[in-house]
Amino acid sequence: MIAPNKVFIIAEAGINHNGSVEIAKKLVDAAVRAGADAVKFQTFKTKSVVSRYAPKAEYQKRNTNKGEAQFEMIKRLELDKNAHQQLVKYCNQKGIIFLSSPFDLESIDLLNELGLGIFKIPSGEISNFPYLRKIGALNKKVIISTGMANLKEIKEALDVLIASGTKKENITVLHCTTEYPAPIKDINLKAMLTIKEAFKVSVGYSDHTLG
Repeated sequence: MIAPNKVFIIAEAGINHNGSVEIAKKLVDAAVRAGADAVKFQTFKTKSVVSRYAPKAEYQKRNTNKGEAQFEMIKRLELDKNAHQQLVKYCNQKGIIFLSSPFDLESIDLLNELGLGIFKIPSGEISNFPYLRKIGALNKKVIISTGMANLKEIKEALDVLIASGTKKENITVLHCTTEYPAPIKDINLKAMLTIKEAFKVSVGYSDHTLG
Protein backbone atom coordinates (compact mmCIF):
# COMPACT_ATOMS: atom_id res chain seq x y z
CA MET A 1 0.00 0.00 0.00
CA ILE A 2 1.08 3.61 -0.47
CA ALA A 3 3.29 4.65 2.45
CA PRO A 4 3.54 8.27 3.63
CA ASN A 5 6.75 10.17 2.83
CA LYS A 6 7.82 7.57 0.26
CA VAL A 7 7.78 7.79 -3.51
CA PHE A 8 5.38 5.14 -4.83
CA ILE A 9 6.50 3.89 -8.25
CA ILE A 10 4.02 2.31 -10.67
CA ALA A 11 5.29 0.41 -13.72
CA GLU A 12 2.86 0.78 -16.62
CA ALA A 13 2.12 -2.51 -18.36
CA GLY A 14 -1.08 -1.23 -19.96
CA ILE A 15 -2.17 -3.44 -22.86
CA ASN A 16 1.35 -4.38 -23.89
CA HIS A 17 0.55 -8.01 -23.07
CA ASN A 18 -1.27 -8.25 -26.43
CA GLY A 19 -4.00 -10.28 -24.75
CA SER A 20 -1.59 -12.94 -23.43
CA VAL A 21 -1.48 -13.75 -19.71
CA GLU A 22 1.99 -15.23 -20.14
CA ILE A 23 3.31 -12.00 -21.66
CA ALA A 24 1.53 -10.07 -18.89
CA LYS A 25 3.42 -12.15 -16.32
CA LYS A 26 6.69 -11.27 -18.04
CA LEU A 27 5.75 -7.60 -17.71
CA VAL A 28 5.16 -8.20 -13.99
CA ASP A 29 8.61 -9.80 -13.76
CA ALA A 30 10.17 -6.78 -15.48
CA ALA A 31 8.44 -4.43 -13.03
CA VAL A 32 9.74 -6.46 -10.09
CA ARG A 33 13.30 -6.38 -11.46
CA ALA A 34 13.02 -2.61 -11.90
CA GLY A 35 12.07 -2.20 -8.24
CA ALA A 36 8.57 -0.81 -8.83
CA ASP A 37 6.03 -0.86 -6.01
CA ALA A 38 3.13 -1.71 -8.33
CA VAL A 39 2.44 -2.79 -11.89
CA LYS A 40 -0.61 -1.40 -13.68
CA PHE A 41 -2.72 -2.89 -16.44
CA GLN A 42 -5.96 -1.73 -18.11
CA THR A 43 -9.38 -3.28 -17.52
CA PHE A 44 -12.23 -2.77 -19.96
CA LYS A 45 -15.16 -4.36 -21.74
CA THR A 46 -14.66 -3.64 -25.42
CA LYS A 47 -18.41 -3.49 -26.05
CA SER A 48 -18.67 -0.67 -23.52
CA VAL A 49 -15.85 1.53 -24.77
CA VAL A 50 -15.56 1.02 -28.55
CA SER A 51 -18.14 1.25 -31.31
CA ARG A 52 -18.22 -1.64 -33.77
CA TYR A 53 -18.20 1.00 -36.51
CA ALA A 54 -15.23 3.03 -35.27
CA PRO A 55 -12.35 3.20 -37.77
CA LYS A 56 -8.75 2.77 -36.71
CA ALA A 57 -6.56 5.81 -36.18
CA GLU A 58 -3.86 6.35 -38.80
CA TYR A 59 -1.05 5.21 -36.48
CA GLN A 60 -3.02 2.04 -35.73
CA LYS A 61 -3.42 1.34 -39.44
CA ARG A 62 0.33 1.69 -39.90
CA ASN A 63 1.20 -0.70 -37.08
CA THR A 64 -1.57 -3.33 -37.16
CA ASN A 65 -3.57 -5.43 -39.59
CA LYS A 66 -5.32 -2.95 -41.89
CA GLY A 67 -8.13 -5.41 -42.53
CA GLU A 68 -8.97 -5.65 -38.84
CA ALA A 69 -11.59 -3.29 -37.37
CA GLN A 70 -10.89 -1.11 -34.32
CA PHE A 71 -13.36 -3.18 -32.28
CA GLU A 72 -11.63 -6.44 -33.19
CA MET A 73 -8.19 -5.03 -32.38
CA ILE A 74 -9.27 -3.79 -28.94
CA LYS A 75 -11.17 -7.00 -28.22
CA ARG A 76 -7.94 -8.99 -28.65
CA LEU A 77 -6.40 -6.91 -25.84
CA GLU A 78 -9.26 -7.44 -23.37
CA LEU A 79 -8.41 -9.53 -20.31
CA ASP A 80 -11.28 -11.55 -18.81
CA LYS A 81 -11.98 -12.21 -15.14
CA ASN A 82 -9.90 -15.38 -15.08
CA ALA A 83 -6.89 -13.57 -16.54
CA HIS A 84 -7.23 -10.86 -13.90
CA GLN A 85 -7.40 -13.45 -11.14
CA GLN A 86 -4.25 -15.12 -12.45
CA LEU A 87 -2.39 -11.81 -12.56
CA VAL A 88 -3.48 -10.75 -9.08
CA LYS A 89 -2.26 -14.10 -7.73
CA TYR A 90 1.01 -13.83 -9.66
CA CYS A 91 1.66 -10.30 -8.39
CA ASN A 92 1.03 -11.46 -4.82
CA GLN A 93 3.55 -14.26 -5.31
CA LYS A 94 6.12 -11.81 -6.68
CA GLY A 95 5.59 -9.24 -3.93
CA ILE A 96 4.33 -6.42 -6.13
CA ILE A 97 0.96 -4.63 -6.03
CA PHE A 98 -1.45 -5.34 -8.89
CA LEU A 99 -3.20 -2.24 -10.22
CA SER A 100 -5.43 -1.67 -13.21
CA SER A 101 -7.25 1.33 -14.65
CA PRO A 102 -10.94 0.54 -15.24
CA PHE A 103 -12.49 2.14 -18.33
CA ASP A 104 -16.16 1.36 -17.70
CA LEU A 105 -18.56 0.75 -14.83
CA GLU A 106 -18.54 -3.05 -15.18
CA SER A 107 -14.75 -3.05 -14.90
CA ILE A 108 -14.92 -1.04 -11.68
CA ASP A 109 -17.08 -3.82 -10.23
CA LEU A 110 -14.61 -6.48 -11.36
CA LEU A 111 -11.61 -4.76 -9.79
CA ASN A 112 -13.52 -4.18 -6.57
CA GLU A 113 -14.50 -7.86 -6.51
CA LEU A 114 -10.82 -8.74 -6.89
CA GLY A 115 -10.10 -6.76 -3.73
CA LEU A 116 -8.03 -3.90 -5.11
CA GLY A 117 -7.23 -1.35 -2.43
CA ILE A 118 -6.17 1.36 -4.88
CA PHE A 119 -8.14 2.57 -7.90
CA LYS A 120 -6.28 4.35 -10.70
CA ILE A 121 -8.46 6.72 -12.72
CA PRO A 122 -7.17 7.49 -16.24
CA SER A 123 -7.12 11.05 -17.55
CA GLY A 124 -9.93 10.39 -20.01
CA GLU A 125 -12.41 9.66 -17.21
CA ILE A 126 -11.75 12.80 -15.14
CA SER A 127 -15.02 14.39 -16.32
CA ASN A 128 -17.06 11.16 -16.28
CA PHE A 129 -19.09 11.90 -13.16
CA PRO A 130 -21.12 8.63 -12.99
CA TYR A 131 -17.81 6.76 -13.20
CA LEU A 132 -16.24 8.97 -10.50
CA ARG A 133 -19.25 8.56 -8.22
CA LYS A 134 -19.04 4.77 -8.49
CA ILE A 135 -15.36 4.74 -7.55
CA GLY A 136 -15.83 7.41 -4.89
CA ALA A 137 -18.52 5.34 -3.17
CA LEU A 138 -16.04 2.47 -2.70
CA ASN A 139 -14.02 4.60 -0.23
CA LYS A 140 -10.71 3.19 -1.48
CA LYS A 141 -7.41 4.92 -2.13
CA VAL A 142 -7.62 6.75 -5.46
CA ILE A 143 -4.95 7.89 -7.90
CA ILE A 144 -6.28 10.17 -10.63
CA SER A 145 -4.44 11.43 -13.72
CA THR A 146 -5.13 14.89 -15.10
CA GLY A 147 -3.93 14.90 -18.72
CA MET A 148 -5.69 17.68 -20.70
CA ALA A 149 -7.68 18.78 -17.60
CA ASN A 150 -7.63 22.32 -16.25
CA LEU A 151 -7.79 23.29 -12.57
CA LYS A 152 -11.57 23.73 -12.69
CA GLU A 153 -12.03 20.21 -14.05
CA ILE A 154 -9.64 18.77 -11.47
CA LYS A 155 -11.59 20.50 -8.69
CA GLU A 156 -14.89 19.16 -10.00
CA ALA A 157 -13.51 15.62 -10.13
CA LEU A 158 -12.17 15.87 -6.57
CA ASP A 159 -15.48 17.28 -5.35
CA VAL A 160 -17.38 14.34 -6.88
CA LEU A 161 -15.02 11.74 -5.41
CA ILE A 162 -15.14 13.28 -1.94
CA ALA A 163 -18.91 13.83 -1.99
CA SER A 164 -19.35 10.19 -2.99
CA GLY A 165 -17.39 8.87 -0.02
CA THR A 166 -13.65 8.95 -0.71
CA LYS A 167 -11.56 10.67 1.95
CA LYS A 168 -9.50 13.56 0.63
CA GLU A 169 -6.37 12.20 2.32
CA ASN A 170 -6.78 9.00 0.27
CA ILE A 171 -6.58 10.82 -3.07
CA THR A 172 -3.39 11.37 -5.07
CA VAL A 173 -3.52 13.62 -8.14
CA LEU A 174 -1.04 12.97 -10.94
CA HIS A 175 0.16 15.73 -13.24
CA CYS A 176 0.17 14.30 -16.76
CA THR A 177 1.06 15.57 -20.23
CA THR A 178 -1.13 13.81 -22.79
CA GLU A 179 1.29 13.30 -25.66
CA TYR A 180 2.81 9.99 -26.79
CA PRO A 181 5.71 10.44 -26.42
CA ALA A 182 5.62 13.72 -24.49
CA PRO A 183 8.43 16.17 -25.39
CA ILE A 184 10.57 17.25 -22.43
CA LYS A 185 9.76 20.91 -23.18
CA ASP A 186 6.08 20.25 -22.45
CA ILE A 187 6.46 18.34 -19.17
CA ASN A 188 6.22 21.27 -16.68
CA LEU A 189 6.90 19.32 -13.49
CA LYS A 190 6.10 22.41 -11.41
CA ALA A 191 2.45 21.79 -12.23
CA MET A 192 2.57 19.26 -9.38
CA LEU A 193 3.22 22.14 -6.97
CA THR A 194 0.34 24.13 -8.44
CA ILE A 195 -2.03 21.18 -7.95
CA LYS A 196 -0.78 20.54 -4.42
CA GLU A 197 -1.19 24.17 -3.38
CA ALA A 198 -4.59 24.53 -5.04
CA PHE A 199 -6.23 21.43 -3.57
CA LYS A 200 -4.09 20.38 -0.57
CA VAL A 201 -3.77 16.81 -1.86
CA SER A 202 -0.93 14.36 -2.42
CA VAL A 203 0.52 14.70 -5.90
CA GLY A 204 2.60 12.72 -8.35
CA TYR A 205 3.60 12.50 -11.98
CA SER A 206 2.40 10.27 -14.82
CA ASP A 207 5.28 10.05 -17.29
CA HIS A 208 4.84 9.75 -21.05
CA THR A 209 8.37 10.75 -22.07
CA LEU A 210 10.77 8.44 -23.87
CA GLY A 211 13.25 6.39 -21.85
